Amino acid sequence: MSPSHERMSVLLAALRLGVNASDLHGSLSGYLCAGGRVGTDDWLDRLELSPADVATARDETLAAFLAAALAQFADDPAQVEPLLPVASSPLVGRAEALVEWCRGFLGGFGLVGSTLHARLSDDASEILADFGTIATSRLEVEGGASDEQAFADVLDFVRVAVARLHCESGESRRAATRSLH
Repeated sequence: MSPSHERMSVLLAALRLGVNASDLHGSLSGYLCAGGRVGTDDWLDRLELSPADVATARDETLAAFLAAALAQFADDPAQVEPLLPVASSPLVGRAEALVEWCRGFLGGFGLVGSTLHARLSDDASEILADFGTIATSRLEVEGGASDEQAFADVLDFVRVAVARLHCESGESRRAATRSLH
């Protein structure tokens, strides 16, 4: 089970990694979704994050965070759950966290390389463009029922889109491997 958004926020502030919990989870998710491989000692480096203290990568909360993200993609990418504040927290905070998660996702996905991007379908490219729209948005919410529903709809889109991108990225990697042999 992944550490909570709150716990990760406190830890990341203490570690001074320069990212927040949603952004880090989005980056790791995007990287894994695109087929990036990580190890317990190099995953922060793979995401181009350099902790001041080398022992940071061995922090047990970060290890649990990594294990949970890896498990989501290994078990069922359709079940990837963006790391956001709890549902009982104000909608504005959850919406901002989703924007940050999408921003991180795009960055992590992009770290895998342009060869993958060149092989993506128009639908997958459109999904990435939609993530870009979300990532550059400043969502204005009042917290009413219609805003909650709109947020839930965007969150559902993100979940389905991640599963679709993961599936297509895997197909692209397999096709590239077959063409090399």
